[in-house]
This record gives sequence, C-alpha cells and structure tokens, in this order.
Amino acid sequence: MSRLLEKPNIAMSIKSTGSQLSSTVATTAAGTSPSSDVDDADTLRTHSLPTAAAAAVSAAEVANTTPAISVTPIRHKIDQVVISLVSGAAAGALAKTVIAPLDRTKINFQIRNDIPFSFRASLRYLQNTYEKEGVLALWRGNSATMARIVPYAAIQFTAHEQWRRILHVDKDGSNTKGRRFLAGSLAGITSQSLTYPLDLARARMAVTDRYTGYRTLRQVFTNIWVEEGPRTLYRGYWATVLGVIPYAGTSFFTYETLKREYYEMVGSNKPNTLVSLVFGAAAGAAGQTASYPLDIVRRRMQTMRVNTASGDRYPTILETLVKIYREEGIKNGFYKGLSMNWIKGPIAVGISFSTYDLIKAWLMELSHLKRGRVEH
Repeated sequence: MSRLLEKPNIAMSIKSTGSQLSSTVATTAAGTSPSSDVDDADTLRTHSLPTAAAAAVSAAEVANTTPAISVTPIRHKIDQVVISLVSGAAAGALAKTVIAPLDRTKINFQIRNDIPFSFRASLRYLQNTYEKEGVLALWRGNSATMARIVPYAAIQFTAHEQWRRILHVDKDGSNTKGRRFLAGSLAGITSQSLTYPLDLARARMAVTDRYTGYRTLRQVFTNIWVEEGPRTLYRGYWATVLGVIPYAGTSFFTYETLKREYYEMVGSNKPNTLVSLVFGAAAGAAGQTASYPLDIVRRRMQTMRVNTASGDRYPTILETLVKIYREEGIKNGFYKGLSMNWIKGPIAVGISFSTYDLIKAWLMELSHLKRGRVEH
C-alpha cells in the first residue's frame, strides 16, 4: 500500500520537473533570463561601438567632402561666366535676326554718296531686293552676322560683367556713373577687337548680291586674304573702336542708370520684360546717336574695294571724315540713315538687353536648383 501511495508523488515530481524544464526552455528561447539580458547588452555594446564610430566617421567624411566639391568659389565664377556667355549669345542672335533686313538697307545707304536717304527710298530698296532675289535675300549676310554677333554679344555681356566687378561699379549701393560708362566702353572694345574680321565680312556680304559678290563667308575671307592681303581684315578697326567707346559706353550706361532709377522708384531691381524693352530701346537710341558718324566712316572704309557705285578711296579715318564733310555735309553725310537706325537700333538693343536679363535669370535659377539638389 505504501508503494502504491508513493507512486502519485513520483508522478507529481516528474510532472513538476517536466513543467519546470519546459518553462525554463521557453524562457530561454524567449530571451527573458536576467543573466542573459545582461550578457546580451554587454555584447551589443561591445560590438556596436566600433560600428557606430565608423558610421559617424563616414557621415563626417561625406559632410566634409560633398559641399567642397559642389560649391567652391572657382566653380561659382565659372558658372557665372558660362551663364553670361550663353545668355549674351542668345540675346545677340535674336536681336540681329529680327532687324537684319533693316540693317542691310542701312548699310547700303551708308556706303553710297550718290543716293540720298529717305524712308521711301529704303522701302523701295527692300521691295526691289525682294522682287529680284526673293525674301531670303533680305537676310543676305545674316550668316556672317550670326558668325560675328554670337561670339560678339557673348563676349560683350560677359566682359561687361567682369569689368563691372573689376572697376567696383555701384558697389555697396554707391553711384559710380563714370565707372558705369567706362565698364560699358571697355566691354565694347573687348568684344569688337576679338571679332572685327567677322564684322568686315558681314559688311562685304551685305553690300553685294549673290550673283556678282560673295556667296559664302569662307569666300569673303579667302578673296580678301589673296587679293587684298591679311591687313585688310582690320581695315577700319580704329574707326570702329573710336565709335564703340561712345556707343557701348552710352548704351550700357543708359540701361543700367534707368534700371537703377526704376529700383529707387519701385523698389524692384528686376523690371518686367516690357520695361526692360523700353529701357533697352532708350539705351539703343542714345548709343546710336552718339556714335553714328564714326559708324559711317568705318562702313566706307570696310567696303571701299567692293563699292562699285563709287570709285572713292577712304584710306584713313581723317581723310574719310574730311571727304564726307566736303562732299556731303554733316546732315546728309555723317548722319545719313540715322532715322533708320532710330528704328532698328532701339529694337535691336531693347531685344538684346531684355533677352539677356531674362535668359540669365532663368539660367541662374536653374543653376541654384541644381546646386541645391547636389548638396542635399
């Protein structure tokens, strides 16, 4: 009997022991043992410290290297120069293409002393050109114009930005009118000096037709080099430089001054496109009037060999000035075709300045957005 009574105790002990083992296994698998928690914590601490330190070093390296690559003073200046070049090239190309027929008409009257200028005569010239050679003839020489004006305008606007920075024009809110004029003049000299042969080629193509004159820009340079010599490529250069000083200086000075006055009156240094067109038109009219007599001189000197309607020679600036004055006078000589320039000049300069400011603002905004994405 005693053995029978002891069996349940054995069973109970086995059952309790099994339940304890099960609970122990369960708690061990669940990771709820106090000693295991401590050991695991120490282990995690030991292994995570190097990893965290490495991550911190990597983050610091990325933070130190990324901005240095994306935003540097040199790269920022290069971006500004590229933006000015692209904006100036586009502005100049658009402006000259719009007024190309008027420009060709003006040049043809400038180089001839046997036909007086008038609006009726200029309209007749445009009509005759259209009837004899077609509508595209009105843009004859525009390829030479584009070959010249794209680098010319790009260099001029970029040089103007750089000369403004070098001369500290209107720095810190100052009103430096003399430096403002000088920066424009130096920009004009810089661009004209680097692109002058293209200007001469454009004038040669404008005053000849496709049958008796030059067919391509390459033919212009080849014929001049072989028949007249390489020095001819810079004939009329000094008259051009003397003319571009008042022209570019007055144009940039007038435009920048009007923008400054607009800012003081309205409080915005970014006038809308229509206001920029008006300011540019005023700048163009002022610049053309200031430099027009020397523009006459340079055109006479540039086209001396191809102007078959006149056998006159214009070897130097002084002799050209004296000859024009004696034979044609001041009004009909030095200012011949000026009224045409008062139409095309303001249109061209207005389009050029306003387009430059508009495209430059767009490109600057795109540059800032791109730089922001790179930094983040």
